[in-house]
Amino acid sequence: MNKIGWCMGIEQAGLLASKGFDYIECPLSSLPLEDDQALREKLPQYLDSPIKVQAMNLFFPQGMMVVGPQTDRERIRQYVRRAGQAASQIGATVVVLGSGRQRTIPEDWERPRAEEQMLEALRWIAEEWSGNGVTLALEPLNRKESNFINSVHDAVQLVKQINSPIVQVLADFYHMDEDNEPLEALMEYKDWIAHIHIADTGRLAPGTGTYPYKRFTETLRAINYTGMISAECTLLETNKELEDSFDFMQKMIRAIQTDAG
Repeated sequence: MNKIGWCMGIEQAGLLASKGFDYIECPLSSLPLEDDQALREKLPQYLDSPIKVQAMNLFFPQGMMVVGPQTDRERIRQYVRRAGQAASQIGATVVVLGSGRQRTIPEDWERPRAEEQMLEALRWIAEEWSGNGVTLALEPLNRKESNFINSVHDAVQLVKQINSPIVQVLADFYHMDEDNEPLEALMEYKDWIAHIHIADTGRLAPGTGTYPYKRFTETLRAINYTGMISAECTLLETNKELEDSFDFMQKMIRAIQTDAG
């Protein structure tokens, strides 16, 4: 059964609950994962949230480079381990790895070396998160945000090498549209898609622009997608757009579930 949520800080959990959303998707990097005492003080805000924190995004904190010459392998591995523990404790079932800046390949760094660095991080996640009930969804980003992993195809080619049910792929309607990635990619790689992000023209609220939502919805129905769908976008009129987008996303879910299966 599909659920709909919104990407926001935990401070907005009450607002989303009041609008009827099923869950909130919060930044993982807002948790002080490298400070045990600060983490203990912060966790209750997530554990006692008025709406379930079922997904998390913004994986790595600023300055923690995943590829390139400035990576700190031991720090990354410890962070990955703590991330899985915290997400599981909070009750999140999906954590998104986008982190465009942290994974952008420096000009003087070879792509094969960057790919191996990313694969190493993904392997650590597969190992450290085993049995904790959390899935990692690797997020393709459009070329304006990163020069590495820019399509569902790119992401799948990496996660296939990990070959673990813990490491899967996210499909983001905004990034796909920005780089003109065909929706047929969702059909081709349906077995690898663990999570969906949506927005609309200009990365604004779903239902406010000209994105081909009818085709997108039909495609999700065709692949029998039953996972979560999170809006990740800018809000101009928060209350009104949350309410309108909730109705829009509800209709979308009903269309996906029509004759599904």
